[in-house]
Amino acid sequence: MKSLDTNVLARFFIDDPDDAQAALQRPVAVTAMSAPALITVTVLLEFEWVMRGFYDLPRSEVARVLRALTGIGHILIEDRAAVIAALDAFDSGLDFADALHLARSQHASAFVTFDRRLAKRAGPLELMPKVEWLG
Repeated sequence: MKSLDTNVLARFFIDDPDDAQAALQRPVAVTAMSAPALITVTVLLEFEWVMRGFYDLPRSEVARVLRALTGIGHILIEDRAAVIAALDAFDSGLDFADALHLARSQHASAFVTFDRRLAKRAGPLELMPKVEWLG
């Protein structure tokens, strides 16, 4: 099983008609995605950033793509349960990175942060572990 990087995911999921290189790489990405593969949490974090930051995709489209990725049966998602939990929190308003950090902290008694926005958004969601703001 091979591990895929962010560029493979971007070429597979995002049609960029303004990028000639992307058009050449897309068929190769389709082939790579057709075989069993691993996608790590760090690649997912970067892929979300690329979709949001580089391609300026709306939040709903980012969530749709990430959920589609988790639904591909022959693709192994590292810490899949945490990724799904993070997507649920992302759908409820958290940033994806914050949601993933929180979801992967299930063995902690609290998630401690200086990020007031994270604490404010996470509070009503009653996620575990609880988010503690240090402000």
